[in-house]
This record gives sequence, structure tokens and C-alpha cells, in this order.
Amino acid sequence: MKRRTVLLLAVLAMSTALVACGGDAAEETQQEQNVVGETVDTTEDGASAEEETVDGMYRSELTNEWIDESLKDQRPIAVMVDNESIALPHYGLSEADVVYEMMNSTMNGRITRFMALFKDYESVEQIGSVRSVRPTNVILSAEWNAILCHDGGPFYIDEYLAEPSTDNFSGTFSRVDNGKPREYTEYVLSGDMEKNFENSDVDKEYNSYYEGEHYQFTSEENPVDLSENTDAIDASLVDLPFPHNGSYLEYDEDAQVYNYFEYGEAHLDPGNDNAQMNFKNLLIQSCGFTQYDEHGYMIFDCISKGGGYYVTNGKAIPVTWEKTSMTSPTRYYDAAGNEITLNTGKTYVGFVPVDDWQDLVIE
Repeated sequence: MKRRTVLLLAVLAMSTALVACGGDAAEETQQEQNVVGETVDTTEDGASAEEETVDGMYRSELTNEWIDESLKDQRPIAVMVDNESIALPHYGLSEADVVYEMMNSTMNGRITRFMALFKDYESVEQIGSVRSVRPTNVILSAEWNAILCHDGGPFYIDEYLAEPSTDNFSGTFSRVDNGKPREYTEYVLSGDMEKNFENSDVDKEYNSYYEGEHYQFTSEENPVDLSENTDAIDASLVDLPFPHNGSYLEYDEDAQVYNYFEYGEAHLDPGNDNAQMNFKNLLIQSCGFTQYDEHGYMIFDCISKGGGYYVTNGKAIPVTWEKTSMTSPTRYYDAAGNEITLNTGKTYVGFVPVDDWQDLVIE
């Protein structure tokens, strides 16, 4: 069983803010030849440093990892993925760049749903299963200028989908015969996005609503070391207060990533050789919400500010977050008010309802 140690001191300290819201040798040789050093001015007094570039590639704005330069202007997609146990196994999530998890409804044990962002989506053969969207997800996808992929949703989404900054494809993806009820059979298959673009006027590339790069990343040669922060706490386990599916993440010290578990098991991706979903960075946000009706439909108060944690490499620090508009990226700040820097790699963003925050466990 997972340990359940509540971090009382950390919670009390933040309570005021929270309520406010390989190849072979030849290939390796060729790769070395493709790496070119560029001298760039990095300081006010003109001192310079050597910055690495790779021929034909650029650093992804979602992960800071090297990806093909042809993708540089391509908008990411944000796919809504069902998280009920019957929807398992999920396909493609181990290959997502950023994954959001949050309460989808106040009913059914506050069941969560994923929104997974992919920059190089055509390289992923199958993503899903695809389900309906909620207003919070429409707002969050807009801050990435991402194209939202879903299958309908309650009428509460209508005003948000009507925003000019929102582009979405709904119910236009492939059906896969997996022996399950129809609502669990829709997936984004390789080639589906191209068909959607051909049948619409949606921009494939970033448009005027894109406000620029989202996260701030450090170099791989100088990774973030949270242990140097006086507010840092140990974070080998992040146990989220999501009672329906019991999400938690465990730190793998050898791989230096956080492995994701739910329903008491490792989250495996059969579309990627049963790889376990894992992340380099975790952003845990405390967030208020408004319930629309007795059916449990709700919206998180994500255009706001609040508290949370940044977690990486076995340590966590308290942070504050702020989002000022639908298209503005959510920014995260340390105790001194400086915007935090993330390590290169994939990021998990967990929205914890403010009234469940005291049940979050980080140890």
C-alpha cells in the first residue's frame, strides 16, 4: 500500500495562497558530425558561451528535446483521453510531450480525464481512446495554440469553442474494433489529422493567437537541482488525491523520471512496446472550481492564480502559478518570485481541487 504522510507544515505555509485560487558506430559518428557549436552572446557584458545546435533539428518548445526542424511551426494537438478503467489500456500517452490530469466531474469519485499534447503527432500511430471535452481543457489548449481533439461535450463548452483562439476537431477520428462499447472505440490514428485539415480551414501552423514559447527550460548540461533550494522537500512519491483512479507517481532514481501508476498498476502503453508513462517534470496545481449543475459538470478557475509544487529529480519546491487570459501561458514562480526553469523532458500537470489539497502526499 502507498504511504499516506500528509505534509502539514508545507500545507500550512501555503494555505493562504491556495485558498486564493542507439544506433551503430557509424550512426554515432554521423550524429557527432551534425552537432555544430555556435558562439552566442549570453551576458550583458558581452561574454559568450558555446551553444549546441544540431543540423536539421531544433529544441521542442514543449520538452526542449531535439526534434525535426520541419515541425518548428506546426501546432501541437491536445487529445482528450478517457480515464475510466474500461478505457484501459491507453494508446500513445507514453509518447505525449505534456499530459494534464484533472477532475472531469464531481460525480463518480471525482474521476479524472487526461488531456495529452503531442507536437510530432504523426509519428504516433494510435492515441486514445478519445472522449468528450470540458471548458477547462478548451482554455488550457488555447494557451498552447493547440488543436483540440475530442468527441463532443456538454453544452457548457459551446461558448469556449466559439472563441476565435480555439480550433478543434470533434468526432472525426477513426473507430477501432476493440470489443468495447462504442464510446471507447475512437482513436486518433496516423493520417487522421491530415484528413481533418483537408476538410477544414484550421491552421496547421501557429497562428496569431500563439503567444510564444510556454515553459522555460534549462540546458541539459546544467540541470535544475532543487536540493539547492532551502524550501526543497524529498519527493520520491507524489500521491494525488484522485480517489476514483488513485493516481500516483514514483521516482525512478536510475532513469531520473517519475513513473505513473493508477488503479493500483503501472500505466503501460501497448502502442509503444508497453512503455510506462513517465515524466521528467511534475507541476501540481491547487485550483478552485465551480460546479455547474447536479450532474457534476464543472470548470476549474484556471484563469486565476494559486499555489502548488514543482517536482523533478526526487525533490519538490512550493510554487505559485498565474494565468491571466485564455491564450496566455500559465506561469510558475518560486518563493522569491522568479519564474521557474524546467528540466528537459516530458511534463505532467496535475490539477488538484483546492478542497482536496490537504490530501496531497509528497514524500
